[in-house]
Amino acid sequence: MSLLAEMNQKALDLGLPISVHLDITYRCNERCVHCYLDHDDHGEMTTPEIIDVLEQLADAGVFFLSLSGGEVLMRRDFFEIVERARQLLFNVKVKTNGVMIGEKEAARLRQLGVEQVQISVYSHRPEVHDAITKLPGSLKRTIRAIRFLKSQGLKVTLANVLMAGNFSDQSGVIALARELGVAYTLDPTITPKMDGDRSILALRIPGSELKQVFHNQELVGNVEEFCAPPPAPDEDVMDGFPCSAGHTACYISPYGDVFPCVQFPLPSGNVRQQKFLDIWNHSPQLNEVRSIRARDLPTCSTCSHVGTCTRCPGLAYMEGNMRGPSTADCEKSFQRTGIPSANMLARSRAGSTGPLIQIQSLANPLQNQLLAADENLLTA
Repeated sequence: MSLLAEMNQKALDLGLPISVHLDITYRCNERCVHCYLDHDDHGEMTTPEIIDVLEQLADAGVFFLSLSGGEVLMRRDFFEIVERARQLLFNVKVKTNGVMIGEKEAARLRQLGVEQVQISVYSHRPEVHDAITKLPGSLKRTIRAIRFLKSQGLKVTLANVLMAGNFSDQSGVIALARELGVAYTLDPTITPKMDGDRSILALRIPGSELKQVFHNQELVGNVEEFCAPPPAPDEDVMDGFPCSAGHTACYISPYGDVFPCVQFPLPSGNVRQQKFLDIWNHSPQLNEVRSIRARDLPTCSTCSHVGTCTRCPGLAYMEGNMRGPSTADCEKSFQRTGIPSANMLARSRAGSTGPLIQIQSLANPLQNQLLAADENLLTA
């Protein structure tokens, strides 16, 4: 077992929040077409409030801290926040679009000992990337920032959210990442807005194109293994929980609201009203999330994909039931393996015409197998 896996298991055994994603602002200098946030400032936490939260997180046992937004550099106190986080010995990851990073900012991040910087790039073509961000010249400025960060010896990951408008550019973005000498990660998931608005789901790539992604060796590695039919589950699988949300990780908004995950907008407390550790230990909502095991999922527990599905309980929650299936993840599992999920089969029998692809007659004994959930994103 790797050191990271040991740390996560220890945190799970002790009930510790080893990882926290903290958005310090929702304000942004871009207006990405797929963004799920409200960019107006409705009363962000002040500098002293955020510093106090960081100190509470350190006392609670948090080690991995992701600082994100919005755009983190929209806050003038950003480097003050990072400096305090590093004084508290957090392993800090920063998520940014890079537009506001120059040589000075890159050098400061290196001086502060930031572990990693993740930067979003949607296409290697300016006309496509800038159309998605709605900020002319953004790709040029983002690439320049990546070069500055690399010149300081910082680890940089180029993150690409895949959608209908940039699907054909994925190979170009991978090539760009190689040219820049940075890691690349791909996420084919478009999520509803945090207020429940589902209109941006129209940007999701269709199933036929998703299948191409899952069968691309350059993206997934061993295609035969990645797309293999799911194996039969054991008791550990059925007693497992869907993901780390609420178990060893959580999300805090710029307004102090605590959620199981940034993609799981179940209100679970507010650090302006309660101490973080009180919320973590005693929130009824977080305790409910922690109580759910794979065998408790009415539909998914009967599904052939329960162990290998990337089922997100947050997406399921936004569809109306945190114990239900996530239709986006059902489709991913089908396009990856060619085996329909229990949810897809039920919808097909009922004649449903929702966002899932239609299922033809696909009799397969493997449909009766059960598996446990997994939260890995495609990486290359």
